Amino acid sequence: MNKFLSTLILVLLVIKFSAALLNSTNEAEACINGATITLTFGFYLNTCPEAEPIIFSWVEKAVSDDPRMPASLLRLHFHDCIVNGCDASVLLDDTPSFTGEKTAAPNAKSLRGFEVIDAIKADLEYVCPQTVSCADILAVAARDSVVLSGGPGWEVQMGRKDSLSASKTAANNNIPGPNSDLPTLVSKFQNAGLSLQDLIALSGAHTMGKARCSTFNARFNTSDSSDTNLGFLQSLQQLCSESDANATLADLDYLTPTTFDNQYYVNLLSGEGLLGSDQVLLTAMEHITRPIIQSYADDVDHFFEDFKKAMFKMGSLRSAKPNGGEIRTNCRAVNQILS
Repeated sequence: MNKFLSTLILVLLVIKFSAALLNSTNEAEACINGATITLTFGFYLNTCPEAEPIIFSWVEKAVSDDPRMPASLLRLHFHDCIVNGCDASVLLDDTPSFTGEKTAAPNAKSLRGFEVIDAIKADLEYVCPQTVSCADILAVAARDSVVLSGGPGWEVQMGRKDSLSASKTAANNNIPGPNSDLPTLVSKFQNAGLSLQDLIALSGAHTMGKARCSTFNARFNTSDSSDTNLGFLQSLQQLCSESDANATLADLDYLTPTTFDNQYYVNLLSGEGLLGSDQVLLTAMEHITRPIIQSYADDVDHFFEDFKKAMFKMGSLRSAKPNGGEIRTNCRAVNQILS
């Protein structure tokens, strides 16, 4: 317990100082499910002051149990926000009369961490019933995952509502694929309200985690090797040829796979980006993107600052659905289904 408290105090100090660097107001408006929601710092200070410590403690346990979990929780937040805003729609299970987003191509047999969110939500419901939204849990868990992996901290604005619906179609259309070209990546991010700079900064999340061979083995068949370290590509091809491409995993960052740092950008400059959608960041519009990538590779603090700003911006993405949001009691189902 003493170790946990000391770690939490350190995290909160980092967050306090980081918040001053965000160069933003204390409030941001998001249109969640057709209603304007004001996101604020300290949203649960009076209604559930235990919220962030509870989330942190569960994320800390999950990271200790599974080194892949930080990348998984960070990815959950992204896959939620990029599809119609940050409303926890990604967490909804399918029912006989409802199809959620979990079976969409970018998510199926890929997204992880749902059980961690379940545990956090159950604990919060015991302490503060129907108070903390699943969408806010995702946002805080993503931040804590980065911090616990050696990355920066930032203060998370909260007050999101959970959606009453989901869209498998939007998930299939909005989430970038691992073999996307740069115009496709830029288009999908711009459609969500994110810039090219945000795209490059948020892609730095690939400094952690793993990917199946099936997500990048198309690179073995390309005739254009100008952007790739051939030795690196051959080592991947050997890895994937020895086993099931749908099961074998490769590190997104093979040098520091469980540390949140700037090694991802160093790898890109060396032609060692794992996914096709990683390496195209450097090569497709090199005169524009290379200076950004080089600056992140040279200065980890610069990357951390831009990553925090991009996460803050992504966490405020708007949703416009016709029905109102709610605070789910179970993140996997809307309340009316549970009642």
